[in-house]
Amino acid sequence: MQLQDVLYSQGFGTRRVCAGLIQHGLVAIDGEVVLDAALNVQTQGLRFTVQGQPWDYHERAYVMLHKPAGTECSQKPSTWPSIYTLLPAPLRQRPQKGAVQGVQAVGRLDQDTTGLLLLTDDGQFIHRMGSPRHHVPKVYEVTVKHPLDDAQVQRLLQGVVLDDDPAPVAAAACEAVSPLHLRLTLTEGKYHQVKRMVAAVGNRVEALHRSRMGDLELPAELAPGQWRWLTPAEVESLMRRG
Repeated sequence: MQLQDVLYSQGFGTRRVCAGLIQHGLVAIDGEVVLDAALNVQTQGLRFTVQGQPWDYHERAYVMLHKPAGTECSQKPSTWPSIYTLLPAPLRQRPQKGAVQGVQAVGRLDQDTTGLLLLTDDGQFIHRMGSPRHHVPKVYEVTVKHPLDDAQVQRLLQGVVLDDDPAPVAAAACEAVSPLHLRLTLTEGKYHQVKRMVAAVGNRVEALHRSRMGDLELPAELAPGQWRWLTPAEVESLMRRG
């Protein structure tokens, strides 16, 4: 692939902008400045820098973000800052077909919900992770207002009725970790589902954190607001579960 096309595919601007970056000596491979925008390069394992910013070539972008509280999962937020401002510009600008540009969140978390959020430019991956029929388990750490009892846990496991659907909705797993800490596993993604399920058993969510999706757990070392690439093995595992 020509170097200018590599930069374009990774979100460093239009092809003209990418060619200009190269011609002005702002792109280096293995520490060597490259001035030929049409240079053919091997993309597998390719590492380069643009204006000193290191970058690894990824045919598709799969990243995890530790979503902090007070952020919205929207490109056009209404009140709170967008989660997309936490990502580097190339991830936000990766070209895609149609009007969509950059990576997109796989589902959404409320502005006050923290934890594991996946983002990608792979539409099939988004569909598989978000589709109810694929039953990808999502684990939430729930801080509740009132002390939990066994009856509440059993009702969540047996199923509760939400106001927009007569069919009961049940947790795939539910554990009272402590009197005010509930670990809840869901395989669906209804609107405000955790909050409404907890309310249906007579309690209230005070804080909500997603700790896991499928086999992928949010790393303890990834601080709120930080992101990292998923490994190929992690992507494969998620797709297999989905």
